[in-house]
Amino acid sequence: MSAGPKAPPALPPGLGRGSGAALGSADSPPPFDKLRAIGTAGRGTDAGRSGAGPRPQAPAAAEPAVELEALRQDATALGLALPDATLDRLLAYLALLRKWNAAYNLTAVRDAAQMRVQHLADCLAVIAPLRRQVGKGGRRILDVGSGGGLPGVVLAAVEPAWDVSCVDAVGKKAAFVRQVAGELALPNLHALHARVEALPGLPFDVITARAFASLADLVRLTRPLLAPGGVWLAMKGRRPDDELAALPAGIDVFHVERLTVPGLGAERCLVWMRPQG
Repeated sequence: MSAGPKAPPALPPGLGRGSGAALGSADSPPPFDKLRAIGTAGRGTDAGRSGAGPRPQAPAAAEPAVELEALRQDATALGLALPDATLDRLLAYLALLRKWNAAYNLTAVRDAAQMRVQHLADCLAVIAPLRRQVGKGGRRILDVGSGGGLPGVVLAAVEPAWDVSCVDAVGKKAAFVRQVAGELALPNLHALHARVEALPGLPFDVITARAFASLADLVRLTRPLLAPGGVWLAMKGRRPDDELAALPAGIDVFHVERLTVPGLGAERCLVWMRPQG
């Protein structure tokens, strides 16, 4: 693995890399004011007709102090001592996710409290294992099929030295991550609007996926993007024995790590993999 942070290499036109500073550039998805017009035009509901119906509203959240304390307790239960500035940034991300999810279906979870548990706490559970594996120093991380930025946004918000790229084939999702990077001032967070198999061979130290595909498809599609000495980190529910058995030859599953996510009554595990030899 590389010893220090590396600036991400330039991508060919059309892949749409960028933080919030690049909103509305020619090679990136349109900003949300344009996406709203695209997303609502022609819908068969009153809210989608010009001049009719209220704009979608985010689900009500708890009082800010209550939500901050709940997130702090989640982090503490996971062995993380996060400063208030980081907790505030994570809650600001959650507020954006709630707001835009009303119009763009970024996540199927709608309940405000469950969004904190199933998204923030679930992704925070990855931080300590990832720190043990790669340290806190500069590492390049690719979050495949990132959707609304999970876990990529959480990783970038907690560890500024990690350079995180979130790739998704859906333009509105990549645009949302780009919006988050700008509004939360996260220069280490990048949005890529592309199919992962179309990305050039950029070397990433860690390739992670939360709800992307089977383990076999993950390694097949992303192996050219893995740096020498790099690892795959797949977030799964219960131990995926069938997927593990279907992995191609030459893949070393060196650890399947069980996780306990506070407030989540479901099994979680991390599958760590690397090329053999």
